[in-house]
Amino acid sequence: MERAGRQAGAGSGRPSETLRSHQWYGTDGLRTFSHRARTRQLGYLPEEHLGKPVIAILNTWSDINPCHQHLRERAQAVKRGVWQAGGYPLEFPVATLSETFQKPTPMLYRNLLAMETEELLRSYPVDGVVLMGGCDKTTPALLMGAASADLPTVFVPAGPMLRGHWRSETLGSGTDMWKYWDEKRAGRIGDREMAELENGLARSAGTCMTMGTASTMTSAAEVLGVTMPGAAAIPAVDSGHERMAAAAGMRAVGLVEEGATLSRFLTREAYEDAIATVLALGGSTNAVIHLVAMAGRSQVPLDLDDFDRIARTVPVLADVRPGGRFLMEDFYYAGGLPGMLARLGEAGVLHLDRPTIAHASLREQLADALVHDDEVIRTVDNPLAEQGGLAVLRGNLAPDGAVIKHISAEPHLHRHTGPAVVFDDYRTMQRTINDPELNITRDHVLVLRGSGPLGGPGMPEYGMLPIPDYLLKEGVTDMVRLSDARMSGTSYGACVLHIAPESHVGGPLALVENGDLITLDVEARVLRLEVDDEELARRRAAWTAPPERYGRGYGALYQEHITQADTGCDFAFLSRPGEVPEPYAG
Repeated sequence: MERAGRQAGAGSGRPSETLRSHQWYGTDGLRTFSHRARTRQLGYLPEEHLGKPVIAILNTWSDINPCHQHLRERAQAVKRGVWQAGGYPLEFPVATLSETFQKPTPMLYRNLLAMETEELLRSYPVDGVVLMGGCDKTTPALLMGAASADLPTVFVPAGPMLRGHWRSETLGSGTDMWKYWDEKRAGRIGDREMAELENGLARSAGTCMTMGTASTMTSAAEVLGVTMPGAAAIPAVDSGHERMAAAAGMRAVGLVEEGATLSRFLTREAYEDAIATVLALGGSTNAVIHLVAMAGRSQVPLDLDDFDRIARTVPVLADVRPGGRFLMEDFYYAGGLPGMLARLGEAGVLHLDRPTIAHASLREQLADALVHDDEVIRTVDNPLAEQGGLAVLRGNLAPDGAVIKHISAEPHLHRHTGPAVVFDDYRTMQRTINDPELNITRDHVLVLRGSGPLGGPGMPEYGMLPIPDYLLKEGVTDMVRLSDARMSGTSYGACVLHIAPESHVGGPLALVENGDLITLDVEARVLRLEVDDEELARRRAAWTAPPERYGRGYGALYQEHITQADTGCDFAFLSRPGEVPEPYAG
């Protein structure tokens, strides 16, 4: 049988004895006999798999995740590519994190999928892996787990859906959902229009077609060098997406034969380039948490100061909603991420000499990249904004930091002082925000607490607090809003997010009272509660911690080990350095 394995692997770039899967299939002993017998039970001939690189396909498809609706078919294209390159594909269903349906938030389960990914790759006879995902939390979760397992890895982004339509309007999912919901609350449209919008907002499989968290994170994966070139922006239903999936399967086999594990590509330079790309895209604030967590799994130091430092040097080039005008389909036809990266490279922003899975260097990968529409992908001397559209704020209200996507806020609110209106939890806010007795004006600062990593739980996307309907009717479209929550990448407004430490663990946000003056100064990077230290100390002495939410189960594990937003909301025992032994397969 060992001789058959060598023959099956003939012509590959790596002897079969050096494959990780050889420990399951190629050695002598009862267990090896059992593994081969059970593979015959699956219907495979020895010649189909022995001595060949085994490529796991981790598929986050499910019936309730519209972003991944097409991944069942795309997995077949990946398998086709693996077979063509001389490998043996095995598809594994893994948890699906549907931003649309999963409550209280899929962020609660990001680390669970990361754990599943790592342990699945570690415990099965796998030599390399193709990761399939795209809906917000799946990209970081899959890459976090894969980084910890450190096998040859290719990521296949789900791709954005087609642009939405309503009457004469082009719609962006998420962004126009928030917009027209406020229009309904203001009384400017009714149930008929909402029913029409319901049918036109999301027209195909795929992730949000704005620069939401999904396209932000798949773009980050591409610039990290772990996708096929141009993969992030290909529309989900375009035939080019299927060709990309097949190419990914082929490349996964090549990476195994070269012995090129994920850690070769996930370097400090790669993560800095991912930050620069997110900023140039006007991308989602969620990328801050996810990239910090991903870098932690790669044992690469990365913190909020890196984001703020790079933001001051990177222009916003992608004129894509919610910060701009266009959609991902337009971005793709304009040249996609390769086109934008080529412009960033020419400006000296990127580390061009690091490798990617497809080329010896990023410079080589971008050599033929072109931009076809300067309105969608701006030139460096005509940017959408001179600096990256994200700022890191600090002050006595956020000693460990907070973030704001100021490119999507009204400029007059970039520097603002106003009295606080405080909501202790999201349900209370929903119930009372429109109460005229609160006397909320456009100058007030809306404050939501109890929505962080522990308090949420899971740090839900509550950060785009609704403006009271009576102010909407007066024409108010933005207000300063503060929380320890996150917000959707499709959201917009002067929303300060990720305040750390969160209120649930006694962060200063827990001490804010109605009427306290709060100052936001984006240019100075300041978020300050205008209350003296003596009064804050008095309030802190009177504060009591809320009770734990979970008495058992995954929630109990989560609340025991979750870290704060500024360190990525990973589990501490997963991000720390340490060896994990290979399983004994004999």
